[in-house]
Amino acid sequence: MRYSKIACAAAVLALLQAATSCEIDETLEGQLTESQVRRGELTSLLQGVYNAQREPIQGHVSVFALQEVSTDSRIMPTRGPDWDDNGKWRQLYNHTWDANNERVRETYTQLNGIIYASTDLLRFSPSPQQEAESRFLRAWAMFLVLDLYDQVLYREPGENLSELARVRKGTEALDYIVSELNAIQANLPDAPVSRATKDATKVLLMKCYLNKGVYANRQSPTFAAADMNQVIRLADEIINTGKYSFTPNYFDNFAPNNGAIGRENIFTQANTFGNSGPVRDLWKFVSHYNMRPVDGYNGPAAPAELYDLFEATDKRRGVAYDIAGGPANPGRRINVGFLIGQQYNLATDAPLTTRGGAPLAFTKEINLFETGADLEAKGIRPIKYPVDYPSEAKGGNGAENDHVSFRLADVLLMKAEAILRGGTPTNAGGFGGTALAIVNSLRTHPSRGASALTSLNLDALLAERGRELYSESWRRQDMIRFGKFLLARKDKPQSDPKYLIYPVPQTQVDVNRNITQNPGY
Repeated sequence: MRYSKIACAAAVLALLQAATSCEIDETLEGQLTESQVRRGELTSLLQGVYNAQREPIQGHVSVFALQEVSTDSRIMPTRGPDWDDNGKWRQLYNHTWDANNERVRETYTQLNGIIYASTDLLRFSPSPQQEAESRFLRAWAMFLVLDLYDQVLYREPGENLSELARVRKGTEALDYIVSELNAIQANLPDAPVSRATKDATKVLLMKCYLNKGVYANRQSPTFAAADMNQVIRLADEIINTGKYSFTPNYFDNFAPNNGAIGRENIFTQANTFGNSGPVRDLWKFVSHYNMRPVDGYNGPAAPAELYDLFEATDKRRGVAYDIAGGPANPGRRINVGFLIGQQYNLATDAPLTTRGGAPLAFTKEINLFETGADLEAKGIRPIKYPVDYPSEAKGGNGAENDHVSFRLADVLLMKAEAILRGGTPTNAGGFGGTALAIVNSLRTHPSRGASALTSLNLDALLAERGRELYSESWRRQDMIRFGKFLLARKDKPQSDPKYLIYPVPQTQVDVNRNITQNPGY
């Protein structure tokens, strides 16, 4: 079917950015020409660009790995012979990576693939909305590349791939992203949340303004009141639409049917069984081998320091969550949030054991190297996305949970932060007119059930972002902005400032004279 070929071509194009730096004169036979793409087929080509987000942004091994495993919210221990993986996870956790780290390299390639594919679509005369959606996806990928690597490759639509990609760095790259987002808003739709929309653009602009000082100076950022007021303005515009509200259960935002019940979600990636990204990695990686039907990989865990940020009553720490088509959970065991202590068969309530027959009781204690007899049970297991049991039963890699990138809670916390950093307070949507009131409106909602804070400073706000947004790929960005990323923590010493930015993969530096390796690498 021709549409399928076009969609496949988009996926192929999304992988070509890794080779866009080649200094050789060659004809790329796989590049589509304008005559090969009819206007009606642009829908499939655009969908291919959306699909290109899945591998780098969902799952556990790309953006998530770089943004979470490098922080205080995730630890990837080597468990005896398991999970050594040539040290790539330890390098991320310990801040000892270099320009040849597999995860650093693959994430860069995948994100630049989105940039290339979205740019290439623009040469086929898309409609105004199609053009705006493609430019949003490009800006979103560019923002992630800027945040991680500080250098964003770009080329013009239709530019010959034998020409070297050029580079925008730091604030120059950010200024371009902001200009793009402002230029496309009018041509974007209001819905659905699984597509580029006006509100998704506003959230990304909030991220840009909030981090503007970081991209100017990552070690000693400053925050201009004018930028903070932009964050507040955009937050109020989103809040005042009245389209987003807290869900009855915090984990509804991440459930297999979150496309229908996730009322906080502003920008997601739609998944269906048989047509989805690796979102199931977010429960498979942390679940033990015997936690069937999940049949997990028994890998990463949550450090005790993250778990201890939560009050016992805070439902974000874990609840028994009912999933259509899932096991009955007769013992009402916690199955989302942080799994700690003895684990049970959720169908029969029988206690689970390790492969060696010992009780499967997850512990707070976890080391980067585990060698003891109980190594399989070490570490608290964080599960943010409720398991899609019906899809697990079908086998394969499918899951129905839409992956969440932007949601209301983050908008509120960014607004509160902007106020603390010198922005002018406003009262929108009944959430309060001070940073403290806004944060407490979130904490005390029945879906969270935490107590009200009596005061709020930047350290307390960073802790609240950790509680609210764990496992959502924002922790590294937050810790850098709050000046905490380089600090020593469990099994990790103080880091060199060069680790505030990842290196550009050496394979790219070697073939593109426009790229200068980031300092210290």
